[in-house]
Amino acid sequence: MEPQQIREGYLVKKGTVLNSWKAVWVVLSEDALEFYKKKTDRSPKGMIPLKQATLNSPCQDFGKRMHVFKITSEKKQDHFFQASHVEERECWVKDIKRAITCLEAGKKFARRSTRRSIRLPDQVNLAELYTLMKDQDDGVRELKLEQENHVFNHCFTGATVVEWLISKNKVRNRPEALMLAAGLMNEGFLLPASDLSKEGAESGEQTAFLDQTEALYYFVIKSCFYREMNGYSSDEDVLLKEEFRGNIIKQGCLLKQGHRRRNWKVRKFILRDDPAYMHYYDPTKGDDPLGSIHLRGSVVTAVEYVPDAKKYDIDGNLFEIITSDETHYFLQAATSEERKDWIKAVQTVSKSGK
Repeated sequence: MEPQQIREGYLVKKGTVLNSWKAVWVVLSEDALEFYKKKTDRSPKGMIPLKQATLNSPCQDFGKRMHVFKITSEKKQDHFFQASHVEERECWVKDIKRAITCLEAGKKFARRSTRRSIRLPDQVNLAELYTLMKDQDDGVRELKLEQENHVFNHCFTGATVVEWLISKNKVRNRPEALMLAAGLMNEGFLLPASDLSKEGAESGEQTAFLDQTEALYYFVIKSCFYREMNGYSSDEDVLLKEEFRGNIIKQGCLLKQGHRRRNWKVRKFILRDDPAYMHYYDPTKGDDPLGSIHLRGSVVTAVEYVPDAKKYDIDGNLFEIITSDETHYFLQAATSEERKDWIKAVQTVSKSGK
């Protein structure tokens, strides 16, 4: 019997020889993780057997590179993958862990009907959430706390963070609050202060400690999200910051056709509202966008044909965005359902955004 296909999609993978990071198409089955140079390739570029493999997430071996997890094969070969956002990483990690557990127990992988009860929305924006939490009037209160003859200034408990997320309707339930708080900590927005919180961080089991009143944390400002201009800001800087003001509505990887060479490359897209912008990035690199699409007054439609697409073996799940200045962008989603979701999200933003 063929192994069941569990999950597939774009991830960024670190090369085992050249150490470069490249976007690959990844397919998770019951007993292996296969990765392809292109989604349309028939033969995988590589395969990682999951029997007796171990998984480490979050993996913080690469400094500013976020949303990374590590799979170590039975032969002690490390494989590093990077997702485009927190929830995407958590979904991959949960399914891989369950696949490994099922293999060890000799059981068949079966999806649980309760899986979706703990689900963070695609539009979760940790940088924005962090800003709200630091608000002096309405955020998480920073206190002077004493514990075991140690005084901690500007601290708060993990339980306080969880209660704040629930009270501000940022999550639907306590398990989601724990997952989101762990995400804030994994990405460096919260740092452990007390011995108990440090123990949780080192073990990778933050959610087991976050809800305890003895686990203390404090805020940290990450320079990659808060870039000051030394008191000076040009008109261009103000306009650029304005583009990033909106809430993140949707994010993930799509194939995009280049405007000059007409070739197709995997790009990470972040869709924001008010103002309505869609920024795209090289998923293998940092936080600086390659470009932006101003969506106010744009038209987005599913298309069946794109010039030069078949030359690059690109077919199916295509859609086009035509901006108000008549610039055409051609994109490909991984599935018809994903194409439908992106079109709906872009249409909503283009009608309501500035």
